[in-house]
Amino acid sequence: MDTPARPPGELHGDAATVVLLREGRAGVEALLLERPGHRGSFAGAWVFPGGHVDPGDYRGETAGRRGRGAAASEGEPDVEAAARRAGVRETDEETGLRPDAGELVPLSVWVPPVEAPKRLRTWFFLARSPEGDIALSPDEHVDHRWIAPAEALERHGRGGMSLVVPTWVTLRGLLGARSVGHALGEAASGERAVFHSRRIEEPSGREVIAWAGDAAYDVGPGGSPGGSPGAAAARHRLDITSLPWVFERSATPLLRQHPADD
Repeated sequence: MDTPARPPGELHGDAATVVLLREGRAGVEALLLERPGHRGSFAGAWVFPGGHVDPGDYRGETAGRRGRGAAASEGEPDVEAAARRAGVRETDEETGLRPDAGELVPLSVWVPPVEAPKRLRTWFFLARSPEGDIALSPDEHVDHRWIAPAEALERHGRGGMSLVVPTWVTLRGLLGARSVGHALGEAASGERAVFHSRRIEEPSGREVIAWAGDAAYDVGPGGSPGGSPGAAAARHRLDITSLPWVFERSATPLLRQHPADD
């Protein structure tokens, strides 16, 4: 029997991503894994460890009243707890490193554009990397690299490293981190960011990914920008028309979010 088609825009499930950090010679480094170039999701891209939230990652918990960001309402399954377990499991399977689920710091939640062929809501966590050697899963990745966020962005900008949008934005948000402890503390003290992505092709031919707070995302009655009088100039977007990508934001950096960004 054929599987019924999902309604346009429906989410296909949840996933978890773990951004492992360590102290490098020149500052904070993040672990990136290279996907095979000939098959699978994000072919050829460098990504953080992670994967699907499986049914076995749910263990009967329900969310309480004090959830943050994209947390479930009271009485609903606690997706964040399941995502934590999925993140630990996937990181272990893909790298041989196993962070402690309780030490994962919530960072962001990413919801793909409605036209994406596979829409997985993805929960991003920061964690200090455990000690140990990297042991890649050969079916999942072909290489790995500990790299400073600035270097990864520079390589991507000149076409030497393929990054997907959430990875790029996350690395950019880590640029100001003075140490792993500083990055974890900043993430823990702020509100988790929720990125409902919208792909927009502008009349000029430029292609951008926009999020809440951008004039092209928050469109009011009659097609005018919503929000405050200055909303027409508001920016919260990534211009992906050509390399290097250009990020524009009228508010605070990724690691210091406010509830209004959700």
